[in-house]
Amino acid sequence: MANKAFITPKVLKWARESARITEETAAAKISVKVEKYLEWEAGISKPTIKQAQSLAKIFKRPFALFFLPEIPHDFQPLQDFRKSGSKKLTTSSIFIIREIQQKQAWIREINEENKEEKLSFVGRFTINDTPQKVAKDILSTLNINPAGYLLENPLKEWITAAEKKGIYISRTSFIHARLKIDSDELKGFAIADPYAPFIFINSEDWNAPQLFTLVHEIAHIWIAQTGISNEVEPTLKNINQFHPVEVFCNEVAAHALMPHEILVGNETSAYQSSKDIFKIANQLGVSTFALLIRALQLNLISTQTYQKLKKQADNDFADYLLKEADKKLLKKEKGITSGPNYFLLQLNRNSRLFTQTVLDAFRGGFIEATLASTLLNVQVNKFNKLESQLIK
Repeated sequence: MANKAFITPKVLKWARESARITEETAAAKISVKVEKYLEWEAGISKPTIKQAQSLAKIFKRPFALFFLPEIPHDFQPLQDFRKSGSKKLTTSSIFIIREIQQKQAWIREINEENKEEKLSFVGRFTINDTPQKVAKDILSTLNINPAGYLLENPLKEWITAAEKKGIYISRTSFIHARLKIDSDELKGFAIADPYAPFIFINSEDWNAPQLFTLVHEIAHIWIAQTGISNEVEPTLKNINQFHPVEVFCNEVAAHALMPHEILVGNETSAYQSSKDIFKIANQLGVSTFALLIRALQLNLISTQTYQKLKKQADNDFADYLLKEADKKLLKKEKGITSGPNYFLLQLNRNSRLFTQTVLDAFRGGFIEATLASTLLNVQVNKFNKLESQLIK
């Protein structure tokens, strides 16, 4: 009996359900029959301490939480701005949202306790302002000029500029190797807090869609609308399926990334071939699809030209995906299995600004090693390797 964990059954059930994990899956992960697991949730029997610890890891909850007499107050769910008809958030999305909420809550408390000033741009505008006005203010505040990016990678430039202003940017596409975050389900979300605004971007997409998502989420912060998104690039179809806030933030992103004065400054002939469209899109860091829609909306191309170039772009993108698949297959055949640097992945997932803040607090003796390790998801003896990625 000494080995039994006297957990609270209803808390165990709440932890599983809030992780969107079925009884069958939970039982399978710790190698017990589902009937035995159901006994634990019903209070008929108790798991061992080792089994309960394993469940805590699976549900991404502190082990001690299972022993609380009542279900604890959890983080409030973020407002769902996703397209109508979107599928229910699954475990991976729930886990990354909870992880970012925990990081954001910690940094907010620190900033508030230190009497840091509220960031003036959070909620500076509302949905009643014009998207163009909001876009101009974003560019001005972050000191970004889409006509001439300073870095070769516009996405990196936007992230760097945003974090310099106190916006934490997290990017990842997985919880762990077997739990990926589906971009159709969740492309990004924003927590529009004046003390610690936090943005998450699903890095499953390539850089151009990620950049549009990032600026879309920045727009959420400028109008103080906390929530999640799943389809963000401009669209011409089924506009009524999108939440008004999403439509507004899409327009803000389009104005910020593809300003009217830049596009109309090009010769009309610049929008007549897929090759030229790709060149301009690449310079602006956006997708050819986003640029085509923007050009159509600005009457720089006709509907006929749009349809022709859209078809060409679809074919070009299909060819690109085939080439990428061939590259992966070739690497596999040659036995090349090297992947991205683990510490770089963790740095991007935590946010560079957040990582630096936690490391500074740890080095300064303001927080314990256990808390720092938990916040960064990196062992303390590996902090030097994580820190080395900050200067690259």
